[in-house]
Amino acid sequence: MSVGEMLAATVPMARTLNLEFLETTAERAVLRMPDQPDFHNHVGGPHAGAMFTLAESASGAIVLAAFGDQLSRAVPLAVKAEIGYKKLAMGVVTATATIGRPVAEVVAELDAGERPEFPVNIEIQRADGAVTGEMTIVWTLRPNA
Repeated sequence: MSVGEMLAATVPMARTLNLEFLETTAERAVLRMPDQPDFHNHVGGPHAGAMFTLAESASGAIVLAAFGDQLSRAVPLAVKAEIGYKKLAMGVVTATATIGRPVAEVVAELDAGERPEFPVNIEIQRADGAVTGEMTIVWTLRPNA
C-alpha cells in the first residue's frame, strides 16, 4: 500500500476533499486538491479550512514516508501548526511539504528514549505557480508505552 493510499484509508478527511497524492517520499510530499465548488469560500476559491487540510495532509504524507519504519515503536502526532495565507487561491491548489530536520537526527533522538519534535514546512501554490499560503507544522514521534 502506498503512503497516499494509507493516508486516504486512515484519514477520512483526505478522501472527503478528493486529495491527489502526486509524490510521497521522505524528501518531499506533493498533494493536489481539485477545484471543487462544495469547498469554495465566499470569493470562489478553496476555503481556508480546505487549504489547511491539504497542507496538513501533505505534512502527514511526508511524515509517513520518512518515519513509516518507526511506526511499530512510535506514533506520529502533530503538536502545533501555523499557516499564513499570502495570496488569493483560485482553482486547483498544490501543497508541497518538506521536513525541516534530518530524518536520521530525529530517529537518533527516538533511539535515545526521547520524544523528538521536528518541523514540516508546506508551501501551497495555485496552478500559475504563485504561492498562496505557507504552513509549518511541528510533529512529534511519541514512543509507544
